[in-house]
This record gives sequence, C-alpha cells and structure tokens, in this order.
Amino acid sequence: MTAEWIWRDGEFVKWENATVHVSAHALHYGSSVFEGIRAYDTPEGPAVFRLREHTERLLQGARVMRINHDHDADALDAAIVETVRRNGHASCYIRPIIFRGSGALGLEGRGRTTTETVIFTMEWGRYLGAEAIEQGVDVQISSFRRMAPDTHMALVKAGGNYVNSQFVSMEAHDNGFQEGIALDVNGYVSEGAGENIFVIVDGIVYTPGAWSSILMGITRDSALTLLADLGVEVRFQPVAREMLYMADEIFFTGTAAEVTPVKSVDRIKIGCGGRGPLTEALQRDFFAITAGEAPDRHEWLTRVNG
Repeated sequence: MTAEWIWRDGEFVKWENATVHVSAHALHYGSSVFEGIRAYDTPEGPAVFRLREHTERLLQGARVMRINHDHDADALDAAIVETVRRNGHASCYIRPIIFRGSGALGLEGRGRTTTETVIFTMEWGRYLGAEAIEQGVDVQISSFRRMAPDTHMALVKAGGNYVNSQFVSMEAHDNGFQEGIALDVNGYVSEGAGENIFVIVDGIVYTPGAWSSILMGITRDSALTLLADLGVEVRFQPVAREMLYMADEIFFTGTAAEVTPVKSVDRIKIGCGGRGPLTEALQRDFFAITAGEAPDRHEWLTRVNG
C-alpha cells in the first residue's frame, strides 16, 4: 500500500505528484543509486533498522557512480525519519533514491542533467511470501551469471545492476521457483536475485565474500553479528554449487527478505526440507530485536518518535 507523502529534495509532495520526465537519464541508462530500508513496529512506535549504515552506503554508491548531489547523511537520516512519521506508518519499507534526471540524453550525464533525491515509503509484507519465514522457499540455480568484477561495480546498489537480478528472478518464476541463485563469473555461488546467501554444513556457516560479486548487505552484516553472538563459526570462502545440495541448512538475508530459509535447490531438498534449527535461532534473535521485544544491544534501531 502506498503512502501519502514523498520527500523530494527537501520538500514533501503528494504521492501522485512525484513524477519524473520521460527523458530522465536514469530511465534510459540506469544511472541511479538506491537503498531498501525497513521500519519495524515496536512498543515505542516505529523504528528504522540500521538507518545510518543505509544512508552511508547510498552516499558511497553516489560517489562511485559520480552522481553529484546536495545531501549528507545527517540530512538524509532526518528526512527518512520525518517521511515515516508524516505518513503515519507503524512499519514500512523505505526507498531513498538518488538519480540523474532530465537535461540531455547520451551516456555521459555529468554536468548535463539534473540530479534528484527522493524518499518514499510503503507498507510491504514478507518479500518472498508470508509463509516463507517459517516454511522456506524453493529456489533454482540460474543460467545467468553475476557480473564480472571488471564489468559492473557489484558493491554499489545501482539501478543498472538490477537488470541482471531481474533476469535471475524472472527465469526462476517462469520455471516455478520462488527465487533464483546466481553463480559468479568463476562458477561459484554468488547470491540470490536480491538476497545474500548463507550455507550451513556440520554446524559451520559458509558465505561468499566480495570477490563473488555480491552486494555487501546490511542485513547480511547483521546476521554475521548475531551468529557471532551465538558462538557460531563463519567461514568466508568460495562456495561450490554442489555445496548447496549437501547443506544442512541454507538461508537468505536482505532488507526485503529479512532472514528466509531455503527448503530446496533445483528441487533437491535441503536438510529437513524446511527451516533448520540454526536458521530458526538466528530468526528468533533478529525478529526479537527488530520488534523491540529484546534489548537493542547493537544500537541498530532509530526511533521515529524520538
């Protein structure tokens, strides 16, 4: 469900009035950077999860993409909080985006186009389905590879990068799966279409590193922190495709996916064919913190109501 107000370069406009011209550079060439952020419903009102980490990554992405703008992290944090407050959300999904607007066509947009910064919010439930958190999802290994390091900049959450993710996701849906997993240019596991991946074998958690063209997810980092709290060993290494089939548990992480178990890969059942014990323990900790039911021991929550 959409919200009433959208923040646009310091002003609030109605949802229906937040339009972009058809000549916008980002529409033609993918010249945008964005974030996906969640605000959770807590007993003290809505709280934004890891707000500063998201705004810093957004600004880092704009720097890499050479998109000039007029906003710093403090201003964006305040604008995000005020947008959630003004729209009266108890919980919501938040999408800030910085993009090249209209002015001129052609690949070189610097100095020839406007730049716009926008924040909108919407109510959005479980990205992979309401039942996915408990039951898990069926996924396939995609025929589409993640971009090689010298082709795109995978560490940047840029609009143009997500053409690759769309192919992974559409192929999976066309083949009857809920999500796809892409391999990297060397044939090792990279990530899901919109999620980082963790693989559990004999009580040890394996996850790919930046060398596998992954986005260094903020929910991924949160999971790593909570796994350390649980005393679980994590190894960062290339993950072979067949390791997925051998796994006792697999789970995805992401702002939209949160912590979602994988129950099968290429129709091969993973472990018990549902949520495993370590995934469940991690979920329990994660959702207790985001719901305000457990102490915010890592100071991840920004209270919207002060």
